[in-house]
Amino acid sequence: MRDATLLLSPIPRRVAPSEGRFALDSPITLALGPGTERSGRLQAAVSRLLSDLGLELLLAEGSDASATLRLAIADTAPDSYRLRIIPGGIEMTAGDEAGIFYGLQTLRQWAQLHPAADLTCVDIDDWPDFQRRGVMLDVSRGRVPTMPHLLSLVDRLASWKINQVQLYTEHTFAYEGHETVWRGWSPLTPSEIRELDDYCHARFIDLVPNQNSFGHMHRWLVHDAYRPLAECPEGIQHPFSLDREPFSLCPSDPGSLALVEGLFEQLLPSFRSTFFNVGLDETFDLGLGRSKEECERRGREEVYLDYLLQVHKSVVGLQRQMLFWGDIIIERPDLVSLLPTDITPLLWGYTPDHPFDEQCRILADSPLDFWICPGTSSWNSFGGRVDHALANLWQAARAGRDHGASGYLITDWGDNGHLQPPSASTAALLAGAMFAWSSDSGPDALELRLAERLELFALDGLEAGDLLLEIGNLYQATGKVLSNSSALFNLVVFADEPLEKRGLNELHSADLTTAAEGARALRDRAASLECISHEHLRIRSELVWACDALRLGALLGIERLATESLAALPSASRGPLRARLVSLIQGHRDVWSLSSRPGGLDYSVGYLQRVADQLR
Repeated sequence: MRDATLLLSPIPRRVAPSEGRFALDSPITLALGPGTERSGRLQAAVSRLLSDLGLELLLAEGSDASATLRLAIADTAPDSYRLRIIPGGIEMTAGDEAGIFYGLQTLRQWAQLHPAADLTCVDIDDWPDFQRRGVMLDVSRGRVPTMPHLLSLVDRLASWKINQVQLYTEHTFAYEGHETVWRGWSPLTPSEIRELDDYCHARFIDLVPNQNSFGHMHRWLVHDAYRPLAECPEGIQHPFSLDREPFSLCPSDPGSLALVEGLFEQLLPSFRSTFFNVGLDETFDLGLGRSKEECERRGREEVYLDYLLQVHKSVVGLQRQMLFWGDIIIERPDLVSLLPTDITPLLWGYTPDHPFDEQCRILADSPLDFWICPGTSSWNSFGGRVDHALANLWQAARAGRDHGASGYLITDWGDNGHLQPPSASTAALLAGAMFAWSSDSGPDALELRLAERLELFALDGLEAGDLLLEIGNLYQATGKVLSNSSALFNLVVFADEPLEKRGLNELHSADLTTAAEGARALRDRAASLECISHEHLRIRSELVWACDALRLGALLGIERLATESLAALPSASRGPLRARLVSLIQGHRDVWSLSSRPGGLDYSVGYLQRVADQLR
């Protein structure tokens, strides 16, 4: 039997096994003690847990001493819990209802780690480092998850004690009157959000609305009806499109604020959360167009701050607490004191050496609440960049904890067509959830026994933990570690660009050959996985496709090193490479449908198709 005390995820603060055992047999009699008697959410959570374990639930009268599961609220910290399994039953006390729920998730895992339902007696005391432990999914770069996939993910995140989810939105909410913007993108509808919000609430997860409101408005501004609101209506070259596009709203145009206020008024009623993430990050073109004169006269950051304060006033008027990405304001620490005290900056950074300590120190000296926001590092990668992600996630947790951040938000982006399948983010999401609860463990995957944890608590028993990690670290075989992407991804998606433009000018064919051989071997292992469920089939299909994509990157790279450009490849090389790419495109379509809506698929495929066209 596995050593259960070493595999609970997140790792509890104190786990003390004791003498004796408790047989988890039907029926389980539930006694609701002080503070839990009237909680329908808790009763439902207990019912779901026992149903998943194949057990019948009976509700005891009052605090029946003969009950086999006893719950109570005690005067302890929020989210904390104490779980005691003794020969006579299970006792759980917590600081609040959420703490009881997290104790139930630990009980679920403890039972899962004892297949015969003969539980080792244990005493567990536990509490989190961060009050807010969130995951943000990018649903605006093509991939909008299906409702079944979202609901399944929520269950998994709740079991890891995540208590917040955000869906990063630019144009994929079905705003009434703005059909031109979201038509064809399979947007989330108000009724779907309400369904998801209820599902999250039942699992003690806060579904937080997220709508970018300044930069990243290119999906809107490319349309004639909205282009006049752009800072640069003629467009700029920006990192999120291959074409020149208008990117940010013009902050001095009253129509910009009117537009986003109208969106807020439609979006927020579908959410019960009191938080609202309004974005406001990466305003690349601010001061380059219509606001240039004002920015030169007053300062770019001052103009930015004025717009932020106007958005804040609107958010307060809608009775929400404003969250915003802190990348602009943190560059001017002198402006931090001008921010309203009820506003929450989100400090993001996606490299292991990001200056989280320095940035946290700036905000720790202010009266502001703030959150720390690392990432999964799966975007621009095909198969993930696991070791890179683990180091980034851990460093952020340590800095946030040391400087008093109240929130830890794991971001999962989808730059350049969201080509990576969901499995590419799984290891980082689990590790991030563990660090959000406690950063005491280091970022080494082997020390975390991450492969075993993945199989137990993320892959539904599919024996692919080591495989997932190896695919997620194949990016290292090239000898080129980039800050926000992998070389193998860039060699495919940007095959027509000069190697030096993407930092690929020092690649070696021997390293690429190693990567190609590694991808082929990993693919063979992925293809041979034994699947017993639809979820297993999805994961296997995603892993096979990721290996194919990574191998193609290596093969394309070997050919590119021998020529000046993609156009100069000899015909003997072009045909086989194109055939592989065409097969990869079809595979991408097939795998996409297993988790994601059809709307953004053609956009995502376009990143691969344009290279296939050039290889004709």
